[in-house]
Amino acid sequence: MNVSIEITLAPLQENYEEPIKAFIRTLRNSNFVVQENPLSTQVYGELQPLMAFLTTTIETSFDSLAAGMIHLKIVKSNRSDYVPFS
Repeated sequence: MNVSIEITLAPLQENYEEPIKAFIRTLRNSNFVVQENPLSTQVYGELQPLMAFLTTTIETSFDSLAAGMIHLKIVKSNRSDYVPFS
């Protein structure tokens, strides 16, 4: 089953930029389709391998933070080719 996942990492600490950049670099280096915008990152792929990857990636990111939050939105379908209305 293909899914689209929107991810926002919010480190709850003063030095928040580097953990976000490291998290996005990890997503970019995966075998999944990744699209970025200023507020979130979208990742597209098969549900089971994508969730297994995200579980490990989120755990690694949280290990490097004093405190943080992840916000996920999951859509059942690959929306990577979505074009907004003009």
